[in-house]
Amino acid sequence: MLRAGVLARSTPTKKTRPKQGASAAGAQLGMVQFLRFAGIRAVLAFFTLCLVSFIVFSLMELVPGDCAERYLAFKNSQGAQISVADIEAERIRLGLDRPFFERWVKWIFGAFQGEFGDSCILRLNINQLLGQKVWLSIGICLGSLFLAYLIAIPVGIIAATSRNPFLNNGLRLVSYLGLALPNFLLALMIMLFSTVFFGNSLTGLFSPEFRDAPWDWPRIKDFLSHVWLPVFILGWSATAFAIQTVRALMSDEISKLYVTAAAARGVSGRRLLLRYPARHALSPIINSLGFDLNRIFNELPIVALILTLTEAGSLLIEALARSNDQQLAGAIIFFLTASIVAINFITDITLALVDPRIRRSILG
Repeated sequence: MLRAGVLARSTPTKKTRPKQGASAAGAQLGMVQFLRFAGIRAVLAFFTLCLVSFIVFSLMELVPGDCAERYLAFKNSQGAQISVADIEAERIRLGLDRPFFERWVKWIFGAFQGEFGDSCILRLNINQLLGQKVWLSIGICLGSLFLAYLIAIPVGIIAATSRNPFLNNGLRLVSYLGLALPNFLLALMIMLFSTVFFGNSLTGLFSPEFRDAPWDWPRIKDFLSHVWLPVFILGWSATAFAIQTVRALMSDEISKLYVTAAAARGVSGRRLLLRYPARHALSPIINSLGFDLNRIFNELPIVALILTLTEAGSLLIEALARSNDQQLAGAIIFFLTASIVAINFITDITLALVDPRIRRSILG
């Protein structure tokens, strides 16, 4: 009897071992599938960047006149005497006599290594021209995006859950005003108000004494005292748009059955909102970071012209509209595209880690 009892007690242990092995195998399979998902996303990001680079390079080539003609025409306007032989020699020196595909491959390989060659008009290295301007632009855009979602996520959740008509109407009015008021008009209004009442136009990113100084703590403080204005202006419409998006997504999720079932189980208040509807509603917001960053950068050049900012947005306008320097413009556009593709890749991976619905779609 004792032996039978021992065997009886040992039976569940033997039954649990296959389950533990199956669980470990399932976890390993899930990791393999997740790595496959990340690899596929990385390959898609790489091909997207290559396709965009091909489009950008093609547009650079479609502009009337190549780089040699534009540069020598610029020199001719300065009084230099340029002949057809000079143009042909410059074209050979720049490699413009080579096939299109070969030149694109060389350009894209250089771009992936962070080397974009020389500016067509200024004849300076593009990396030296851009310098810290690109990073200042990315910092301004990311700061505006962070400000927008820092405000929009809690305000959008409150707008979707509150039953107070005055609060809802007030938030709706603010968001509509943010969508209707252009950024450049807001910048002009703030500049006019500051000039009239404080005697300071609030233009530029640095004070004159810090413009060419090395980075140190005094220069950082001076930069922060100026950069808040473009961050606020660019974040103005982004905040209004994000509030509308968060409010619509939250309103849709709150009405679903799984939220009602959770409330019936006794989950309530902030815990109910954050654990269920907010968690699912914010996933599309995370996935749209790249789109929002692109939209903010599209608004940056005109704001940069108004506020006289020395960053890549104003340099892009200079290259496209004034000097017709397609090499410089292509480098800025490629850098922006690479940033957006990288952010989209990071958000895809992040969503796969935090959202169980996406994990289940990966696991099949």
